[in-house]
Amino acid sequence: MVKVTWTDQALDDLDSICLFIARDSLQYAKLFAIRAFEVTDRLERFSKSGRVVPEINREDIREIILAHYRIIYRIITEEVEILTVHHGASPLEFSNLS
Repeated sequence: MVKVTWTDQALDDLDSICLFIARDSLQYAKLFAIRAFEVTDRLERFSKSGRVVPEINREDIREIILAHYRIIYRIITEEVEILTVHHGASPLEFSNLS
């Protein structure tokens, strides 16, 4: 098993998304946060279960799709680092993912 860690950027992204969702429904905001942590916790055992990010095409940079969002992560030897939670309709910034 590998260790899953979240960058400050990814936690800030998740917080912003949940605040946005909470404007309409606090319940759905909480549910989204719970689901985000659940899907990333699975990476402890299945680190390559996400697909390779098409725009980058590197085996170590992968993503999991959750609703309209892309949870992008990097595989490091014994660690999975959650890099960002990004809305699927927005262009991806490559500088944040290296």
